[in-house]
Amino acid sequence: MNDGQITRRDFVSATVGAGIAAAAGAQLSGQARVVETNVEIKTPDGTCDAAFIHSASGAHPAVIIWPDAFGLRPAMRDMAKRLVTEANYSVLVPNPFYRVGKGTFYADASKVNFAAERAKLTPLMGSIGADGAVEKDAPAFVAWLDAQPQVDKTKKIGTQGYCMGGALVVRTAAAVPNRIGAGASFHGGGLVTANPNSPHLLAPKIKARMYFGVAASDDTPNPDVKVKLREAFEAAKVPVEVELYPQAQHGWCVPDMPMQANGQPTYNKVDAEKAWAKLLALYKAGLV
Repeated sequence: MNDGQITRRDFVSATVGAGIAAAAGAQLSGQARVVETNVEIKTPDGTCDAAFIHSASGAHPAVIIWPDAFGLRPAMRDMAKRLVTEANYSVLVPNPFYRVGKGTFYADASKVNFAAERAKLTPLMGSIGADGAVEKDAPAFVAWLDAQPQVDKTKKIGTQGYCMGGALVVRTAAAVPNRIGAGASFHGGGLVTANPNSPHLLAPKIKARMYFGVAASDDTPNPDVKVKLREAFEAAKVPVEVELYPQAQHGWCVPDMPMQANGQPTYNKVDAEKAWAKLLALYKAGLV
């Protein structure tokens, strides 16, 4: 060091000397000891850009976060960081829309008018919702995670998803049943449909513990969804909990959700914290 300045070489030497592994381009938080790196993962359909966020030392169980319709952005990265700091998981947050484009499509969902953006959102959601898309992506993500020194591949992998990500969780658990040990859907959409490819019909392929947190605003027009979900997974002898949040609106778990039409916030901190506790309990039981 010269004149109080630290060189890149000095920084790397210091962190390695302290037992902290930092990749080029990674961001290191001294307090939380969190490493955040932008990565690229080869899939059968191309290259998926993603955020890989993990503890600065050790190997830990992996988690895949499937974002909602607004994609990979700071709010999703923050959830990953919280999983690291509170439970020491190694977390991958993919850009689910990589087939359409790279990077962040919406940096702050709270500023988005969903109706005005529908023409843009529909093809984005369609790209990952297409038949076979998750079935290609999930094995690639799992293989990539299992190759990382920060991942304890003797432990099962967890996956969680929000809104459209709920169905992606189910498809992931079915696509890689021997590696996925727990899956959680929060205000998930499209979980039960009349189509032959409805996610709930995948229950017999799944070996993971499953949790479905249902928003009141989703349940009111379709109260049979929660019933059919529970019946499908129980019939397949898959450990499942389907829980209705009677005060919650669709999107309640994500801090940067747009306001409701009545001007009230969508994010519900009390119910979001309840859902978070359920998630951590699920992972503790399933990622063994």
